[in-house]
Amino acid sequence: MLKRLIGPILFGFGGVAVLVALGVWQVQRLEWKQGVLADIEARIAAEPVALPDTPDPEADRYLPVTAEGEIGDENIRVLVSLRGEGAGYRIISPFETGGRRVMIDRGFIPVEDHVPGGGPARVTGNLHWPDELSGSTPDPDLMRLIWFARDVTSMADALGTEPVLIVAREIEPGYGPRPLPIGTEGIPNDHLQYAITWFSLAVLWMGMTLYLVWRITRGPNEA
Repeated sequence: MLKRLIGPILFGFGGVAVLVALGVWQVQRLEWKQGVLADIEARIAAEPVALPDTPDPEADRYLPVTAEGEIGDENIRVLVSLRGEGAGYRIISPFETGGRRVMIDRGFIPVEDHVPGGGPARVTGNLHWPDELSGSTPDPDLMRLIWFARDVTSMADALGTEPVLIVAREIEPGYGPRPLPIGTEGIPNDHLQYAITWFSLAVLWMGMTLYLVWRITRGPNEA
């Protein structure tokens, strides 16, 4: 009887150990991701500073800035969809400030709305280099200046600006699109769900192992 039990027990408890280890790893990843999100939120909410001379895509990501200048009339429309509102565009425009020409993400308008022109403005927002491209992202429609993801380098080439994007959280005066400020809502954090899944599988695996052991101990005549 003992020889018949050794294999199922080793296999069963070995599987449980692996699944529990995966669950613990996901809990550790959850703690790490929560720390990352807290750091990003703190950087986003910091006191705005002047636009750096040479912003760094890593060191200055999410940096709060404020600048005054002129929003240009050219626009790139980035197709997006907002929950509860449907399809629309993020409006990306050139922004002349302090002898420089950068880009500003002015915010959202519904697809049926007219794209507003530019003008003098004071902008407060955050520097961002979004990582939105994937293998399935369509190429931009350059004739109509419609993008399907924010690609800072390509948009800067199209608008003739520095590869610097300010995602506005406030524009004064408040005409034009509704700002869509940077937040952590779109950053995935599924580690809790993954941990629950692994621990649930461990419980299920343990239950199946105990049932198998019970069936073996009963013997073929009692099955």
